[in-house]
Amino acid sequence: MNERRLGRSLVVSAIGLGCMGMSDFYAGRDDEEATATIRHAVERGVTLFDTADIYGMGANEILLGRALAPFRDQVTIATKFGNVRGPDGSFRGVCGRPDYVRQSCDASLRRLGVETIDLYYQHRVDPTVPIEETVGAMADLVAQGKVRHIGLSEAAPNTIRRAHATHRIAALQSEYSLWTRDMEAEVLPTLRELGIGFVPYSPLGRGFLTGAFKAPDDIPEGDVRRAQPRFTGENFARNFTLVTILEEMAQRLKCTAGQLALAFVLAQGSDVVPIPGTGKRHHLDENLAALDVPLSAGDLAKLDRAMPPGSASGTRYAAGQMAALNR
Repeated sequence: MNERRLGRSLVVSAIGLGCMGMSDFYAGRDDEEATATIRHAVERGVTLFDTADIYGMGANEILLGRALAPFRDQVTIATKFGNVRGPDGSFRGVCGRPDYVRQSCDASLRRLGVETIDLYYQHRVDPTVPIEETVGAMADLVAQGKVRHIGLSEAAPNTIRRAHATHRIAALQSEYSLWTRDMEAEVLPTLRELGIGFVPYSPLGRGFLTGAFKAPDDIPEGDVRRAQPRFTGENFARNFTLVTILEEMAQRLKCTAGQLALAFVLAQGSDVVPIPGTGKRHHLDENLAALDVPLSAGDLAKLDRAMPPGSASGTRYAAGQMAALNR
């Protein structure tokens, strides 16, 4: 497994594993297969595992902590705080207050069953709390030995600069793929100027870019993607034309559409560590094979022309979730 560096000193596998869908939002929960997938990832050389306190209302942290317990010294565990959910699972906004940061960290440590969180992200920026106060509380956690590195998620360039001036930021996590490329304009240049790594989530477009869904009805009942704009109505049909382009190019390169989409993300730089999510071993193996997809400068140029920034139809979230992004 190739390795890449996030920030100054955090070295991880070139591809990580996103664990959200194992416990929440997507249909088909299977804890036994998810645990087997996590441990298979370790065997394949994956060292970065990503979760958050809201995934499954804490259940995903418990699942991940138990699965990785025998391998704790070999892996990097990343989790997040900031999105607040009620006991019934409803979303109640974003919180970046210092007291909430401390409480959330202690709760995540308990659920994960670890003494230190390797990479601790603010899941969403709280517009009501100065970022210096939130990151200052995170810096205190580093000083106390509860956290090794800190990160942000879905933060704007000015927010990133202010946070980094308060305490060194190791990584920014944001959505990025062939159909979500807005990071390229200002965010990525800011990260590279400051020496911050980039961790793209949903690098496969929440599975859409793999070609797994041929029509909206292919999405299982109870799956959050059924309500996301890019997966509905005319947007679905328009976006599927992009998948057709991927599939045609992938056939020539003797890989799958998903592998080609992931190879594009990997080709964006050695400071980019995507975390495609899956709870199945065969999908994990397929994703890891993207490391072996050779993309020439000509191939990258063709992809850039075929799926330029803004080519996807529909916003990536519904209006309420879009409003929570720091832009």
